[in-house]
Amino acid sequence: MTDRYQQFSTTGIGKALVKRLGLPNPTPLRRHRPGQPPLPGPALLGAAPGGRLLEPVGAVLKATGVEVLSDPPPVPAGEERGPAYGALVFDASGIDSPEGLRALYDFFHPVIRSVVASGRVVVLGTPPERAGEPGAVIAQRALEGFVRSMGKELKRGATAQLVYVEPGAEDKAESTLRFLLSAKSAYVDAQVIRIGTHGGDAPDPEDWAAPLAGKVALVTGASRGIGAAIAEVLARDGAKVVVLDIPAQGADLSKVANKVGGSALQLDITAADAPAKLVDFLKTRHGGVDIVVHNAGITRDKTLAKMKDSAWDSVIQVNLASQLRANAALLESGVLGAGGRIIGVSSIAGIAGNLGQTNYAASKAGVIGMVNAYAPVYAEKGITINAVAPGFIETQMTAAVPLFIREAGRRMNSMSQGGLPVDVAETIAWFAAPASGAVNGNIVRVCGQSLLGA
Repeated sequence: MTDRYQQFSTTGIGKALVKRLGLPNPTPLRRHRPGQPPLPGPALLGAAPGGRLLEPVGAVLKATGVEVLSDPPPVPAGEERGPAYGALVFDASGIDSPEGLRALYDFFHPVIRSVVASGRVVVLGTPPERAGEPGAVIAQRALEGFVRSMGKELKRGATAQLVYVEPGAEDKAESTLRFLLSAKSAYVDAQVIRIGTHGGDAPDPEDWAAPLAGKVALVTGASRGIGAAIAEVLARDGAKVVVLDIPAQGADLSKVANKVGGSALQLDITAADAPAKLVDFLKTRHGGVDIVVHNAGITRDKTLAKMKDSAWDSVIQVNLASQLRANAALLESGVLGAGGRIIGVSSIAGIAGNLGQTNYAASKAGVIGMVNAYAPVYAEKGITINAVAPGFIETQMTAAVPLFIREAGRRMNSMSQGGLPVDVAETIAWFAAPASGAVNGNIVRVCGQSLLGA
């Protein structure tokens, strides 16, 4: 779907009007292309005293081929700012008091305006519940307010993220840092991500360009839109992809399967025998499955007073209950085993609610509940479960939204634009990677830091 306002804002007349009237200015985002540099400029790396992440983070940056600077070069005489940076990365894990938060100001204040278009800012800390003394707990929790506010101040498609790394997980952050610093995270902004010690192994791939090589992935609701994009990105990253959708979508589903070199399964996931059929197909055709992406979802929008019971039941069954049954069958049969990845697709509607979507919002909040409930349980089996929560994504569904509501959805975020299906897919591919084994129980919004929700 074409964003005509964004196209207009890049013309000569459009640029002048946007600046003069103070209108939203959606900068075209830098998205992943094979062979592109990891960052659009050097990375400036800093740390508060007592930090424990500076060395491992520096090693990751250098491994990606990024030019790493540890001290900002002096600002030339007569100029307001120094050189441009592709990323600012700061280890705040050593901050253990409110006074220590001054280290954030001292690092970012002189250089924050020097972040380039589509640049990246990453702050690393310790999960507050693992920080120890009350002063450290308070200071580490304060990082969230700092990062979320900084995300709103950044311009031209730049993003800010907070990564909490548990003590003992210092060597498990590479997959996450590679994702957040890359163009793959274009529409992920102001998120809090946790890297723990109980999610399972996190082995580095032989080739970071094909981190899913040798893996089998299942994507439900894959005949079009976000589901088709997920299948394409997982296949690009080396996975053998099984695409699933209802029989009525069979023709489109076959096209997607052919495009990604995968296989198609026509199945109504709400049917009583669906879990058994799914297990049989994956076991017989592929010997099992490594990655399960629960993308299938429907809407049946009405205000609660006008909603029919069939509309309530169908949304809950497709968007939530069927996922629980499928997970149980896949684990009990051993078709999904150690090293497995389960990824749900929630929505910011499940976080903030939405008029006329009590059924849909309940189902998507339930997906978050599924992650919360099962993350510690599955971790004992060496399996992770996470979810994405998309905001306004340019799809056929959002194209049908009335004009003014659609424009509000596009502009009410820090990027002043809608995301693309590939933005959701890239985030799911990061969750799916073997090297993301320490990423468990996370809900990551793909919404350009929407003004709605947390």
